[in-house]
Amino acid sequence: MIDFTLTEEHRLVQQSVREFAAAEIEPHIREWDANHEVHLEVFRAMGELGYLGAPIPERYGGAGMDYISLAILCEELERADTAFRVIMSVHVGLNSLALLQWANEDQKQRFLVPQAQGRKLATFALTEPGSGTDAAALRTTARRDGDDYVLNGSKIWISLADVADHFLVFATVDRERRHRGITAFLLERGMPGLETGTLQGKLGIHAGNTGTLTFTDLRVPAANRVGEEGEGFLVAMSAIDQGRYTVAAGAVGLAQACLDASVRYAHERETFGQEIGRHQLVAQMLAKMDAGIQAGRLLVWKAGWLKNRGARTTRETSLAKWFATEHSVQSALDAIQVHGANGYSNEFPVERYLRNSKAAVIYEGTSQLHQLIQADYLMGYREDRPIRCEPLPAEGFDRLPPSARA
Repeated sequence: MIDFTLTEEHRLVQQSVREFAAAEIEPHIREWDANHEVHLEVFRAMGELGYLGAPIPERYGGAGMDYISLAILCEELERADTAFRVIMSVHVGLNSLALLQWANEDQKQRFLVPQAQGRKLATFALTEPGSGTDAAALRTTARRDGDDYVLNGSKIWISLADVADHFLVFATVDRERRHRGITAFLLERGMPGLETGTLQGKLGIHAGNTGTLTFTDLRVPAANRVGEEGEGFLVAMSAIDQGRYTVAAGAVGLAQACLDASVRYAHERETFGQEIGRHQLVAQMLAKMDAGIQAGRLLVWKAGWLKNRGARTTRETSLAKWFATEHSVQSALDAIQVHGANGYSNEFPVERYLRNSKAAVIYEGTSQLHQLIQADYLMGYREDRPIRCEPLPAEGFDRLPPSARA
């Protein structure tokens, strides 16, 4: 039986992250966004509260939370601003959960434990200037040389590129083998031959860092290879399943922020002698926002419920990501319409919501890709095969702040 009633532990997580966002993000985010400021102290505070190791078992330094708790964290953080959900996606979803599933014990101790404890920031590097959706076409190479691999190439659109300490990077040992030649590696900032840079001119997510990586004869110990040669594509795809889940949950939060702002404004603004919320076409937009939020949240929680049982959820997370991100864009557009001319100004947050919403229908697989994925499942062209993974049972909430445990 599926029960979507939040447990007391889930509500404590929700209370904790809402209080954190209200105190540490919301009072400052307009200024940070306008000035393109990245505030690492907020990331560190998230680590101290256990958010950066939320679903990682306690034996590896995490908080042992379940996937519903992870969804709640992502939803509430993006409700404040997308930049802080992005950290959960790349640090937790794409990197740490991938290491939990694929890394050996030595790698978990060296990389996963400090990440789960919030002492090190981590990211994920797959996309290249010439390959995005077609991940098998990447051109970064890895050549075996004794006990090392030598990497050459570049990555782009990498979240936290200029601030991360650890990098899960994908390179090919044999281009002719396409996806079967891709191999995963763990890199650390400061390795000779690794350079990072920040991308300028982004449409949105101005309070978050996005950049480039360049590898020039970068020597990586073979001990830093994750999995076997040629398993990198499987590592990447299983990681992206996790990342899509966090993106979907965050998109629900962004749509909720749009609705919150719109309801508030619809009460405050009057035309023709009454609140604009009394006008049927405004009320219609509000109702559609709410319906989509509830549907998106249920899709996310269904995927989380399955994940808590160790099931592979490629189909479910794809559907949740597609629906929730598309709905967040439409919610932002409608929120600006509700606000009228004021929605076109950064005096009101809905302008930022629209700019931030657009990225999520592109990264972690475009909406068009997800439509094709869903159609392939419907037609029987695609079926899931098991991917090596470790179920994530909740192991306690010992890293929640005292105020949330009280």
